[in-house]
Amino acid sequence: MAVKGTSLPTTLLDVSSASYYDDSGYDYEDAVRKQALFNTMHVVTMIIYSIAFVLGVMGNGLVIFITGFRMKRTVNTIWFLNLAVADFIFTFFLPLSVVYTALGFHWPFGRALCKINSTLAFLNLYASVYLLMVISIDRCISVLHPVWAQNHRTPNLALLVALGVWVLALVLCSPNLYFRHTAPSPFNKNITNCYNNFDTAGEGATNEQRTRTVNTNHRAMIISRFILGFYIPFSVILCCYGAIWTKLKRNQLARSGKPFKVIAAVIVAFFLCWLPYHIFSFLELNRTPSLDTTLIIGLPLTASLAFINSCLNPILYVFMGQDFKEKLRRSLFSAFESAFSDEAASTTANTRSKSTDMDSQVF
Repeated sequence: MAVKGTSLPTTLLDVSSASYYDDSGYDYEDAVRKQALFNTMHVVTMIIYSIAFVLGVMGNGLVIFITGFRMKRTVNTIWFLNLAVADFIFTFFLPLSVVYTALGFHWPFGRALCKINSTLAFLNLYASVYLLMVISIDRCISVLHPVWAQNHRTPNLALLVALGVWVLALVLCSPNLYFRHTAPSPFNKNITNCYNNFDTAGEGATNEQRTRTVNTNHRAMIISRFILGFYIPFSVILCCYGAIWTKLKRNQLARSGKPFKVIAAVIVAFFLCWLPYHIFSFLELNRTPSLDTTLIIGLPLTASLAFINSCLNPILYVFMGQDFKEKLRRSLFSAFESAFSDEAASTTANTRSKSTDMDSQVF
């Protein structure tokens, strides 16, 4: 008997770790139909992976080149450089998942790379999310406390904060190094699956004990991932931009609407890209036969949607920057410089106070 949650080939984000072909009440024809649907949906995700790879590598690679080699080191360039590096690393390794899917969920790259590949995916998840949170906090401080920000907001401090984010992200994604595993497929012993093995019951454990252990570990991973990778950072982002909006509205600076288009885009994109993934992850914890088809279709698609976030960050934080379109017609470098520069100001900056000027530069 296949222990539930340990045997199915999974997507890179492991949104589907429950077995759809165990012997817990399903007939053979039903299991074959579901497996066929599962394979079909992963062909779709394979296409999305390929698109995310091309756009992510190109977009984030361009940001890395401009901010890392062509621009002066500032607080903003440090934020965006680290964000682009996180997204670039993740999208760069996506071809491994494309090959994995194309080979019928056969992992030919070995157990070590299986562990590393999945860990990099979640390293990107946590690093990107917490870098976005740090950027939100930085914007909020710059608006609410402009004098303090001018005196203490330094590149060296930004480097330390960014380093702290990477360390935190590495700690949070480390369980994937432990749980990620490779094993022969129960359908074909010549096919090796790369999946999460939540069975830590040890030798001699009964099937009931193993099932309980798998469910407990799986639930702990899903809940902690939601709290640490979505709820906390999203709440902070929402609070920060709410405070920014309140301050700008109070100072009657919201008429232009430019900062709020970016603010709304950041919040909506983060919410839409990651919330469906977490919702379907929770649905999987309480899987019933009536939900199987929905989960088989929804889980790979929501994981793919989460991947798209790595392609959106360069667009949201660069191409939607103040006056980017106008400056883009002049030169590519001046466009990136305007989007990332700490000193990019509107044409009315000289007529405003230092505090008001900083308020106008939310993005």
